[in-house]
Amino acid sequence: MTPNDLKKALASGLLSFPTTVFNDDYSFNEGRYREQVAWQSGFGAAALFAAGGTGEFFSLSPEEVVNVVRAAKAEAGNTPILSGCGYGAGIAPKLARAAQDAGADGILLLPHYLVGGDQEGLFNHIRAVCDAVDIGVIVYNRDNSIVTPDTLAKLCDVCPNLIGFKDGAGDIDLVSRVCIKMGDRLTYIGGMPTAEVYAQGYKAIGMTTYSSAVFNFMPELAQKFYSAVTSDDAATVKSLLENFFYPYVAIRDLGAKRGYAVSIVKAGLKAIGRDPGPVRAPLCDLRPDEYKLLQDLIAKNS
Repeated sequence: MTPNDLKKALASGLLSFPTTVFNDDYSFNEGRYREQVAWQSGFGAAALFAAGGTGEFFSLSPEEVVNVVRAAKAEAGNTPILSGCGYGAGIAPKLARAAQDAGADGILLLPHYLVGGDQEGLFNHIRAVCDAVDIGVIVYNRDNSIVTPDTLAKLCDVCPNLIGFKDGAGDIDLVSRVCIKMGDRLTYIGGMPTAEVYAQGYKAIGMTTYSSAVFNFMPELAQKFYSAVTSDDAATVKSLLENFFYPYVAIRDLGAKRGYAVSIVKAGLKAIGRDPGPVRAPLCDLRPDEYKLLQDLIAKNS
């Protein structure tokens, strides 16, 4: 898939990111992961991100990232697979190349590890990853990796395979300025936790699509909401926000300091009979009472 083909594919529909399935000893369960990807690929996602943030990229070794990507690609059929990528200059370009060699159709460049960086440093880091591969790259504005519109424009001038901008920072002013400055040069992806809550606002300022965590365990509901947003069906959007997404966020936020944006997704899969195993430390799984709240919410909306 060429970078331009991937850019068009990403803009064509809803995106998601499978959780990485672990055994009880926290080792990668490739068989059950393959089953998960094969199942999710049947619900019309425009692309899936393997070993992304919800896939616990931050707790995977580089070798595990490559294995996860290879397994996802083997089961995804015609659904494009993008690989998470990150860490610092000594790892990220090599990991991006290894992911490409494993079959990835694109790269999602997650924030680098720990330290901040000025715009020159971010430019050099992102360019090094783009230069390491032939496939499309998406930069993820979040946490300690926030590129300005001017830096992004310079990157687009020298990195033809930089095809996307994903936002997980929630700075509406910055996102709006990026969309206006770059126009159709990039595909724009909403990447806030539980992105559905932000979808209408992001659409209004030019975001092309978004990635849905809920798609992992309620793909039909996620697609229903996406269709309502894209068709400006305000009544359906309001109903789904009030009856599912706002209560879901309330449960997620019970563990705001314990990584629940990831943990609640794995709990959702367990609740529908597709248990992806535990989260790896330092994340924590939902407590029994919180899990029961989620079970009841899913049952009410199924």
